[in-house]
Amino acid sequence: MFSYASAELEFCQRLPKVELHAHLNGCVRDGTLKELAGQTLLGGQPMCLDQLVTLTELSKSSPTLGECFALFEVLHQVTTTHAAIRRIAREALEDFAADNVLYAEIRTTPKVRPEAGVAPESYMDSVFQGIEDYYLASRKPRGKDIHVRLLLSINRQRGVGEAMETVRLAAALRERGVVGVDLTGNPTQGEWLELRPALDLARKEGLKVSLEAGEGYNPSETQAMLEWRPDRLGHCCCLNPALEQALVRSGIPLEVCLTSNLLTRAVKSYGEHRFPLYYQSGHPLALCTDDPGILNTTLSREYAIASHAFKLTQRQLVALALGAASHTFLEEEEAEELRERMKAALPRDIRFRLERESAAAASAASTATTASLAEGSAMSEDGVRPVRGQAAGGGGGGGGGGKLPPAWRRMWAQA
Repeated sequence: MFSYASAELEFCQRLPKVELHAHLNGCVRDGTLKELAGQTLLGGQPMCLDQLVTLTELSKSSPTLGECFALFEVLHQVTTTHAAIRRIAREALEDFAADNVLYAEIRTTPKVRPEAGVAPESYMDSVFQGIEDYYLASRKPRGKDIHVRLLLSINRQRGVGEAMETVRLAAALRERGVVGVDLTGNPTQGEWLELRPALDLARKEGLKVSLEAGEGYNPSETQAMLEWRPDRLGHCCCLNPALEQALVRSGIPLEVCLTSNLLTRAVKSYGEHRFPLYYQSGHPLALCTDDPGILNTTLSREYAIASHAFKLTQRQLVALALGAASHTFLEEEEAEELRERMKAALPRDIRFRLERESAAAASAASTATTASLAEGSAMSEDGVRPVRGQAAGGGGGGGGGGKLPPAWRRMWAQA
């Protein structure tokens, strides 16, 4: 399924990265999932491992959206205990940190499972405990380790009552690292208009909002979501041309999940994905994993796939990785600290090579400008006077190539 050269993956693994769209339960390791299944009773009987294996194999064989959500129904029965979710949270951070992810916004739906003593508040306590377990075991200084924030997910299948409760819980947990909410779940179920009051409340409470939109074709709903103007959007791979242009005009940052969109048949191939349209339009983008454990991917793999499928250069990959740091739900001061940390974490040899390429490009531009000036001078000797302001290389903006800021500095400034 994955298509890239080993050198592409190695380069992407070395890049500092930001993860903005990962579901906590979807981060579960394969071994952990099978172990937990062996401890799970359904209707008083041990869970059928054959059923679990059959469902998890769907992630390797392009399941439909319905099959994917059938998988998650079983998955949640296995993972919704305090001990399980605590473990999954710790392991998720271990895996992201090992993949050179410096910052992650992980989303999860506060679960209710009375038979296991799980309520939304206690569920979130277990998530926080798992995060703390990671930091207690990590050998990195806290300031240099992965940083994590949480989004509480509104399951669109559950109705507006539960959605309102999720928003209130998110607002109450801001001091513990919750920065927003997202709307998730089977896109063929639930109504945007019914759920919108909960998102309005989130906005009133000062929470950031991400909406998963256009994972299936539903133009009227996607249009309404765009008009509501969330802080970020996820997926948006099943839009008509008018909606694609509306998205580009909106400037709303987009969470791109390449492998997820392929495996759920939202797109037939990477080549048919709309990433190039948005990228070439200069739209703000962040590559993400969605469900890395279930989909058997990593953020580095998503970058390598983008590199191979869309012919991105190493310079473009660096800019994409650094640019994602500008689309977090952090407060501006924290966001700026993250951007500086990302720049500092870029490997020295990659930084040196790109700076050298920028210097070469600037030198070439300067040579071209000198040649243009010489040509203009020769023309003036024949009585033809150069147009004012164009002698320095083409635009009406003046300024020689040597005075222009190098591309490397521009990339830093945009990151």
